[in-house]
Amino acid sequence: MRVGEIVTAGFLALLSIYLMWKSAELPIGYISGTGPGGGAWPFWLSAIMLISCGCIAFNWWRGTSPASQSDEPVLDSHGWRSLIFVGGGIIGFVALVSVISMYGAIAVFLFYYTWFLGRHSLLLSLSMALITPVALFFFFEGAMRITMPTGMSFTDPVFNFLYDIIY
Repeated sequence: MRVGEIVTAGFLALLSIYLMWKSAELPIGYISGTGPGGGAWPFWLSAIMLISCGCIAFNWWRGTSPASQSDEPVLDSHGWRSLIFVGGGIIGFVALVSVISMYGAIAVFLFYYTWFLGRHSLLLSLSMALITPVALFFFFEGAMRITMPTGMSFTDPVFNFLYDIIY
């Protein structure tokens, strides 16, 4: 656990630095009359993640976190199984974005995660999988005016209906 904690914090710190660097290609501050620049959210969230990684590394160095005091393996058989199921779900989510849109992929992932992995009821899983992407659509497309990938043409009728509600 001790080695796993610092390796993970180091990897996430490097990822944070890379994301900050890439997002700084766009404006990261507030643009008068427009709002936050295109790189603001990813840059500042990555900065927060980098600070968090620094705190984790500091606690690891001091030996104050439970993981930094443990000699147990990072993942047992249940941990590996969970990692494969969650990681596989995320890979499936990313693969589905270009096929059924960002919102469709979110719906499928939420259903998979709540029903299959979370063992929640079918009603709750379907509700979450349908309500959340629609709410995100209205937030991003309507309020923020940020267009997400819409996938292939067979998803157009759904988006046309939702755009009619916005405009």
